[in-house]
Amino acid sequence: MLQRYRDKWPWFDHIVSAALRYQDKKGDYFGAGITYFSVFALFPLMMVAFAIGGYVLINDADLLAEIKDQINSVISDDSLRKSVSDLVDQAIASRGTVGIVGLAGGLWAGLGWMANVRAGLTEMWDSEVPEQNFVMTKVADLGALAGLFVAIVACTALMAAGSSPLTGKLLDAAGLGHAPGLHFVITCATLVVTLLAMWVLWTFVIARLPRVQFPWRNAARAGLMTAIAFMILVQLATVLLGATMRSPAGATFGPILGIMLFIYFTARIVLFATAWAATDPRNQRYVIPAAPEPVVISPVVRSEPDAGRTALAGAAGLVAGLGLGSLLRRKR
Repeated sequence: MLQRYRDKWPWFDHIVSAALRYQDKKGDYFGAGITYFSVFALFPLMMVAFAIGGYVLINDADLLAEIKDQINSVISDDSLRKSVSDLVDQAIASRGTVGIVGLAGGLWAGLGWMANVRAGLTEMWDSEVPEQNFVMTKVADLGALAGLFVAIVACTALMAAGSSPLTGKLLDAAGLGHAPGLHFVITCATLVVTLLAMWVLWTFVIARLPRVQFPWRNAARAGLMTAIAFMILVQLATVLLGATMRSPAGATFGPILGIMLFIYFTARIVLFATAWAATDPRNQRYVIPAAPEPVVISPVVRSEPDAGRTALAGAAGLVAGLGLGSLLRRKR
């Protein structure tokens, strides 16, 4: 029955082909690997953010004093208050070391993350990839990581421009802040801008991160599908995380579990979208088929019996037979 629907609807056949490719190439396995490296890479990024915060606070005495005042207002014990204040000062003083370690660790973890992501996305193509040496592979991964960073920054700026409070201030300055229906239009425009930014980002991921080269335009549909699924996932994650944070246990373990699940499902969405792009009939020309297994030729040598040896063996058998017959007659 399934085959009948696949023959009837090409779009359904494409989805089934993508699902089979995803399952055959262990998409869930690669999704788990991407999740591990993503969570692992968060710690160096947190160290870099911590170092940046230290540089900001050391140059803004008022902000540092305000933070210490808030800490003092929460902690009632004087000795504990002093210990926390000294800890903040020590953390700010070690900002340089923390930043260097964070950058080095972030570069190492980022390259590992990128290698794992590219391996998973490339596997969805089921294509042969030209081999490169270790150095060239890492250089290519570093270039892909830098390109992804630029794409994320550009898309974030585009999203911020669409949802910036500056838009409301400009409308108020123009006297349109209370115009009926205008805020609904702005909300819709923000949603469209966000979707556009996500479309560009995920199209870049699907088109450029796999080690299979194919045109951007052939990844546009998969990128749009990923952008829509990602925005739905963000809304669901926001609702679920808000409900989880209401309990003490949820407030303790909810954020890290939420981050892991969010990354895992995002990775699965991107892997499936890549499998969808890889099974697109338009992209089959860019797939390099695997080389056939080497043929092992094992020569078989047959030794033919020699005519002289055959005659000699026959004569020996005849003589033995006659001798045995004569012996039996004598015994009688």
